[in-house]
Amino acid sequence: MSDPVESCFTRIRTISGHYCTLEGGSHGPDHSERVFRMAMVIGKKMQANLLILGTAALLHDIGRKAETESKGKICHAEHSAELARSELMLLDYKEDDIKHICHCIRSHRFRKGSPPQSMEAKILFDADKLDSIGAIGIGRAFLFAGQIGACLHNPEKDPEETEAYSKQDTAYREFQVKMSKVKDQMLTPIGRQIAERRHHFMELFFDELNGEIYGTADGTQQI
Repeated sequence: MSDPVESCFTRIRTISGHYCTLEGGSHGPDHSERVFRMAMVIGKKMQANLLILGTAALLHDIGRKAETESKGKICHAEHSAELARSELMLLDYKEDDIKHICHCIRSHRFRKGSPPQSMEAKILFDADKLDSIGAIGIGRAFLFAGQIGACLHNPEKDPEETEAYSKQDTAYREFQVKMSKVKDQMLTPIGRQIAERRHHFMELFFDELNGEIYGTADGTQQI
């Protein structure tokens, strides 16, 4: 007998794939799938509602293209929640479930205002943030920088004097402004444990990158 929850995810993946393929790059379908897998791992350990959590994870970035095209003026979390509500109303989702799913999506980008309230929203927040750090996060940061035409590396630049979506919006700027702060933002014990390890790797990576570019990687100044 087929699992009804898995059947729902099959349909949701199709919807998510359509929107996320349009965005592509660091926020393509592969990102949503990784967030989904991480969310489900944490969710199973914490006994979360997997239908709500999995659906929200697959749909959390479907409004990304609008944010990219507006260069950040449109909040992709809000837009994704609006799109998700419209899509889920056409499927067999209950109104109460749609409400909880949209809360998870809307709050996954929490920076100010109302934080994630439900267990599922907190898990999605952590799963999404975990995909922005560690080896995966570094790769995505360079991919995004390439998408917008940023330079390779700019540690000599004060991040406060650079702008998002500009030539100076490098992977290193992303590390300084966002990625380095993620480990302290985790909302679940499992998320915090994973984030600590990934944060340590990022510090090692960017120390090595700075050393290679500026000639100090082997402890001596290159000629």
